[in-house]
Amino acid sequence: MRELRIRTLAGVFVVAGILSWAGARLWNSVGTLPSVPLAAPIVLALIAAVLLSTALSLRSRLKAQRERRPDAKGVDPMMAARAVVFGQASALVAALVAGMYGGTGVFLLELLDIPARRDQAIYAGTSVVAGIAVIAAALFLERVCKLPEDDEQGGPGAAPAA
Repeated sequence: MRELRIRTLAGVFVVAGILSWAGARLWNSVGTLPSVPLAAPIVLALIAAVLLSTALSLRSRLKAQRERRPDAKGVDPMMAARAVVFGQASALVAALVAGMYGGTGVFLLELLDIPARRDQAIYAGTSVVAGIAVIAAALFLERVCKLPEDDEQGGPGAAPAA
C-alpha cells in the first residue's frame, strides 16, 4: 500500500480552492450563492475524532503486542489495512472539501459587511480547519499502522547471499 503524500493533498486542496473561488464569483454574479452549511465543520470534526481514536487504539494495542504483554489483544492485519484505507480516503475527501470551502471563504471575505455572509465565511473557515484536522489524523493513523522497514540482512525481498 502506498503512503499518502502531502503534496497530493496540497494539490487537491489548491485546485479545489481555485475552482471553488471562481465558481463562487460566477455563481454570485448570476444569482444567489448557496450557503455554507453549519454541519460541514461538525461532520469533518467527527471524522477527525473517529480517525484519531482509531489511531490511538491501534497504537496502544500494537505497543502492548510489541511488549508481549499477556493480556495484549492482537491487531488483525486486514483491520489495520482497512483503517489505513479509510484514513487515506478521508484525507483525500477532506482535502477536496476543505479546498472547496476555502475558496468559497476567500470569496466571502469581500462580503463580510453582510451578517449572513460573515457567518458563512466563519463556517467556511472552520470547515477548512476541521478538514486539516482530518488530514492530520489520517496521516497519524497511517504512521501508526506502518510496518517497520525490512532490515538490510535477510528481510523479505532481500537479495540472497552468495
